[in-house]
Amino acid sequence: MKKLSWPLMAFFMMLGTAAFAQDTADAEAKQKQKNEELMKQDWACLKCFQEENAKVAAPEPGEKRVVFMGNSITIGWGSLNPEFFKGKPYINRGISGQTTPQMLIRFRPDVIDLHPKVVVILAGTNDIAGNTGYTPIATIFGNIVSMAELAKANGIKVVLSSVLPAYDYPWRKGLDPVSKIADLNQRIKAYAAKNDCVYLDYYTAMADEQKGLQKALTYDGVHPNKEGYLVMGPLAEKAIATALKKK
Repeated sequence: MKKLSWPLMAFFMMLGTAAFAQDTADAEAKQKQKNEELMKQDWACLKCFQEENAKVAAPEPGEKRVVFMGNSITIGWGSLNPEFFKGKPYINRGISGQTTPQMLIRFRPDVIDLHPKVVVILAGTNDIAGNTGYTPIATIFGNIVSMAELAKANGIKVVLSSVLPAYDYPWRKGLDPVSKIADLNQRIKAYAAKNDCVYLDYYTAMADEQKGLQKALTYDGVHPNKEGYLVMGPLAEKAIATALKKK
């Protein structure tokens, strides 16, 4: 068999990468459409994980269960970097397109009732994008604080993630998310420091010179690709370990 030249091999590799990115984007678009249909009757998508939650057994003695609460960035982690979750007591409860009020409504069935030791909350970018209408930064922050307070009241350690950098939203351009993300992240970081939560800083490791998401770490400027999740994974593990050590 004749060997392919390096330029030709590189060309086919580029085609494969482009096809993978398109397949991922198509899958997320279909999921988003499905979620929008569900939202017409179930705004917070309480039914999205209803069956899965019913199958979750009580934690085993000594189990360090962690629930990841979030949006498409969280749920996409499970498909683009499934190795991160394999063999670990981690439960992914991300729903594509969701905003903080929707997460707050489903926080009890999707987090508290699963009895984790730690919850990792990643939320806010879809609020800034206006997915469920205009929401002031103070209200977005308040919803995140409410989730943290619910968790703490139920003996769950809290990891509060920074919002990932985004220079613009491809589905809703011109909203100037850079300054709004910076504002929200500053509030989350300050709250975490004062309220015995762990601040998980994805932003610093992933931002480019324009304060957007580094091109090598994303396929659309907002959502991480596998390389992006490989940056996020060790940061999340370190934050979880720190939270588990808290009394």
